Amino acid sequence: MGLQFAAARAVSAVSTWGLKHVFHRPAANFPGKIALYADPRVIADLAPRLQKGSVCVVGTNGKTTVTNLLADALETAGQRVVCNRTGANLDSGVATALLHAREADWGVFECDELWLAKILPHLQANYVVLLNLFRDQLDRVGEIDRIQESIAGALATSPKTTLVFNADDPLCAAIAERVGNPTVAFGVDEDLHLPQNTVADAQMCQRCSAMLEYAYRQYGQLGSYCCPACGFARPSLDCAARDVHLGADGLSFAAHGPRGDAEIEAPFSGAYMVYNLLATWAAADLVSVPAEALQRAIDAFDPRNGRLQEFAVAGRRTLLNLAKNPTGFNQNIKIILQDERPKAVAFFVNDKEGDGRDVSWLWDIDFEELAGQSGLRVFAGGIRKNDVQVRLKYAGLDAALVDDAAGMFAQLDGLPADARAYVIANYTALPPVHAELGRLADGGQAAGAPLSPKPSEGLSGSGGVQAAEDDAAPLVIAHLFPDLLNLYGDGGNVKVLERRARERGIPVEVRRVNHGEHVDLAGVDLVFLGGGPDREQRLASEDLMRMRDDLHAYVEDDGVLLAICGGFQILGHEWLLGEEVVKGLGLVDMTTERAPGGSGNRLIGNIALRSPLADQAVVGYENHAGRTHLGTGVEAFGDVASSTGHGNNDSDKRDGVRYKNVVGTYLHGPLLPKNPQVADALLIRALERRARRAGVPAPELAPLDDAVENAANEYVRNRLNAG
Repeated sequence: MGLQFAAARAVSAVSTWGLKHVFHRPAANFPGKIALYADPRVIADLAPRLQKGSVCVVGTNGKTTVTNLLADALETAGQRVVCNRTGANLDSGVATALLHAREADWGVFECDELWLAKILPHLQANYVVLLNLFRDQLDRVGEIDRIQESIAGALATSPKTTLVFNADDPLCAAIAERVGNPTVAFGVDEDLHLPQNTVADAQMCQRCSAMLEYAYRQYGQLGSYCCPACGFARPSLDCAARDVHLGADGLSFAAHGPRGDAEIEAPFSGAYMVYNLLATWAAADLVSVPAEALQRAIDAFDPRNGRLQEFAVAGRRTLLNLAKNPTGFNQNIKIILQDERPKAVAFFVNDKEGDGRDVSWLWDIDFEELAGQSGLRVFAGGIRKNDVQVRLKYAGLDAALVDDAAGMFAQLDGLPADARAYVIANYTALPPVHAELGRLADGGQAAGAPLSPKPSEGLSGSGGVQAAEDDAAPLVIAHLFPDLLNLYGDGGNVKVLERRARERGIPVEVRRVNHGEHVDLAGVDLVFLGGGPDREQRLASEDLMRMRDDLHAYVEDDGVLLAICGGFQILGHEWLLGEEVVKGLGLVDMTTERAPGGSGNRLIGNIALRSPLADQAVVGYENHAGRTHLGTGVEAFGDVASSTGHGNNDSDKRDGVRYKNVVGTYLHGPLLPKNPQVADALLIRALERRARRAGVPAPELAPLDDAVENAANEYVRNRLNAG
């Protein structure tokens, strides 16, 4: 320690005083940030203050809960603890916590997955607790393999650190397998018989890229898995949960480990809390916290940070929780479904930098599970409330737009007094909702009104042809390889096409064609092809190349095909598979090449197009590394109409392709919910094909009430000044 360290302490102390006493703001990050400028080794310089050592908690979901609960357990056991309890999980947050602390026994630090590589080399923690890895903020963070590489690299800089990892997650197990650190595996050692969600983040073997097989799943990719090709499988569990009981008002399980067993009970709900508590127990056991102290900490746990926090608003029990990705939202929906009484549910979603700008992931959430619930009131809030409202509409849920939590409570007349309210918010939406609920719970009156009247139930409109022939000849949509190509919520395009046809009285059959399955395209009217992570996309491309002749015949016979991102690229002569340029299907005269500087040079952001398939601007979100170039005379899907957005490459200001009845594009969002005219243009062409194929009349599409869709489109257009 020298002058740099002294300067770091001095500027940290001054900034802390200023933030607290002048600006009246929390000093969670800034003091550490400027201290790190003065002394980049400030964390290493301060680490000796922790006499017994430190624990870092990483993972997509559950970090703040596990960090705070472990710190509580240590303090309950009489230990002195330093902890970044507010969730300031970058190196600046860890540095701030250490700068503000005196000498302590243990440090317990929440760490962002990508920032562990900046923290662990200096901290040299005794333990890293790896909770799970789920798809999250793809526009900012990238695909999960980047996170895996970062965590593994961080552990390599601290070889004595023990990795305590969720063995039920193959993505975590793959990290444990590749590092040389000591490891402790935890998991749930029985089938909880839980209903599964539509999308899981890891379908393929982390060693050989074959499809994994599961004896059972708990949720997402978590469960008991093995690879039939190479033998990669869930490791033996060092710490296991058994005899798990899940109820609406609590959970319990028996924890078994090498140093003893314990019975854990908690007034929380949800399978994900079983994993959080099991991870906490495993870590607490390693740092010699008695099971009785952990249980006392669980009994007294009151985070007051919006994570599973209870409020009483006008006598109504209200649960607030964080959810920031599809897995988090799906697990919250499971909690809501355990309450069979009438209830109110509000979803608040922002798209600030901390959340990720792309909200396509809303379409990977199974909101459909809430449809049909008796006495359910649903609300949409946050910056992207229009997108939430559209998503809920296509899930069969009639949601009203609200400014804030007060706007929801102002509309609960007629709901029984004992009906609970559930408020789910993503990362930056949580603090203002949390503050508002605190104000209301302190005696403030719910006030305000919805920003718009409640939309009509579902999609309105009727007409079209609904004859006996239709019952025998549904419109057939083939969704190719949804088990592999499911990135960015693009499967929502199929939901939109199906719903918009059914609301016009047109029968629809959706054929999900999974890896290894075959479909006769002669009996198909519309094909959807999405994109996926590199590993999954490579496997899907092998199936697609085997289908090349059938796809070529389908396209030339005026078959309708919608292809997004990687699915769009493979239509050309060459396309980008990871960093490799490979042969494509050759259905369209175009090629895709590597970006200058490699895959890190991505074209990312909101975008608006002018397309002949719609009267109003087509809006979406692009996130791609490949640069696509159309052949001479080949038409684009649309021209970029916004000041932001690139399209196919760095210079053309055109996106996608149109060829016969093929539409390819880089626009996620998904494309169709906020662009109903494009959806109907595809449906018209698909119905014409059905008419030729099945010998039935081609109906005229009756107009639908697209007020909700158009409001979401207008919001993005106005934001992009796209007219």
